[in-house]
Amino acid sequence: MILDDVAEFAAALPPMQAIAGLDLGEKTIGVAVSDNFLSVATPLQTIRRRKFGLDAAALVQILAARRIGGLVLGLPRNMDGSEGPRCQSTRAFARNLARLPELVDMPIGFWDERLSTVAAERALLEADTSRKRRAEVIDHVAAGFILQGVLDRLRVLKGVIE
Repeated sequence: MILDDVAEFAAALPPMQAIAGLDLGEKTIGVAVSDNFLSVATPLQTIRRRKFGLDAAALVQILAARRIGGLVLGLPRNMDGSEGPRCQSTRAFARNLARLPELVDMPIGFWDERLSTVAAERALLEADTSRKRRAEVIDHVAAGFILQGVLDRLRVLKGVIE
């Protein structure tokens, strides 16, 4: 089930289950996961994109193995906040995921990912990561930034609700 509002996404999450964040690119999908307490995002891996069916199978395998209860996709808005072709592509990917039998009941949300790759690149540069290694990990590190943004927002929402 696709939910555009973060509060609705939070309400739909099962208790004590981790969530995953995705950074969708044209050639790769960065994957990050949270802990069960929804406090820390951890970059996990990068999937090389091929066909949707193969990409979805790889994602479903990760989600099942880690008992993921929700999925957040980075929404690549333009700097002025408008949605362009990349946002449409991300939303289409989410709709296709939501049709999969394994994910039909899983809450799927979106998070504004503007500058997440820039932040990931800065963090990797500060860690003195080699150019080759940065190229290997940038996508799932960016997914970690996207997911951490969601987790921070969920913590604020939880404080408001309680």
